[in-house]
Amino acid sequence: MRIAIISPLMESVPPKLYGGTERIVSYLTEELVHQGHDVTLFASGDSVTCADLRPITEQGLRLDPACRDPFAHYAIMLDQVASVADEFDVLHFNIDYLHFPLARQRGLRTVTTLHGRLDLPDLLPLYRHFDDIPLVSISDAQRQPLPVANWAATIYHGLPSKLYSLHRKPGDYLAFLGRISPEKRPDRAIRIARRAGIPLKIAAKVEKGVDEVYFEECIRPLLAGPGVEFIGEIGEGEKNEFLGNALALLFPIDWPEPFGLVMIEAMACGTPVVAFPCGSVPEVIREGVNGYIAADEDEAVAAVEKCAGLDRQKCRADFEEHFSAERMTRDYVRVYGRLLADSPSAIEA
Repeated sequence: MRIAIISPLMESVPPKLYGGTERIVSYLTEELVHQGHDVTLFASGDSVTCADLRPITEQGLRLDPACRDPFAHYAIMLDQVASVADEFDVLHFNIDYLHFPLARQRGLRTVTTLHGRLDLPDLLPLYRHFDDIPLVSISDAQRQPLPVANWAATIYHGLPSKLYSLHRKPGDYLAFLGRISPEKRPDRAIRIARRAGIPLKIAAKVEKGVDEVYFEECIRPLLAGPGVEFIGEIGEGEKNEFLGNALALLFPIDWPEPFGLVMIEAMACGTPVVAFPCGSVPEVIREGVNGYIAADEDEAVAAVEKCAGLDRQKCRADFEEHFSAERMTRDYVRVYGRLLADSPSAIEA
């Protein structure tokens, strides 16, 4: 199959540091190539891929100090994609809804994976209007606010099986990995760790101009106490040891998380997850297998105390069965196939 993957431009593919969407785009792109498909990736020029790279910008826009208007670059990308759309059997977009008018007017064969939250009031009329655009959700919970949308499938994220390795023995600290923001609730993680009497290591990004005030006013004062180490933002190469050497990952979120990639990153290391029941969490966490779901901080402390007794090999096996990149890619190929079946003239022998 000839497949175009259209990535966000904020980070490289894969990202050098934080960036969940671009990371999934990378895993999918490389596995599609591995499975024998002809893949073209539209992304920033500092991306690294086995596919044919069509660079739109020199580098990911978040790390480009000269970038003031990201949408200017997306306009260029959409024009470039439209100019070569006939070269592909399927166009797979990962840029929210920016391409919807183009896809409809040109009659393009597209599938769009939505990576963000969908419980925003402005989105309901948008997806009601574009109810012919095929969409993929990354959890069933993500799609609940938009029952009117044209859902083609729910496809859970997946990681390359060899990216993380099983750490058989539980570590002596708790891990928090992701972004410092109110909805991620690092304050909860700090309280849970201190009540459990276990050190906490925080590897997290502080988004400039977005979460800096929250970090300085709400989180930095909590770091002054004992038992908490703030590491800062880390790259993919550092995650295996950071997550694998932890007793458990704390995921005490307070928002409708569409998926939560860090949960399966921990599971791939054999490290269980203690999470709050928001968004996708009940779909990812299997109680007593890959972690525990806690309704409040009291339950989270109790869950942390049980994590040392979990079989980390079974946690890893659960990841391999449900959350590998190979499985994710097969699911997408099935969706691509259904699109082609609806327009058989697009298929070349």
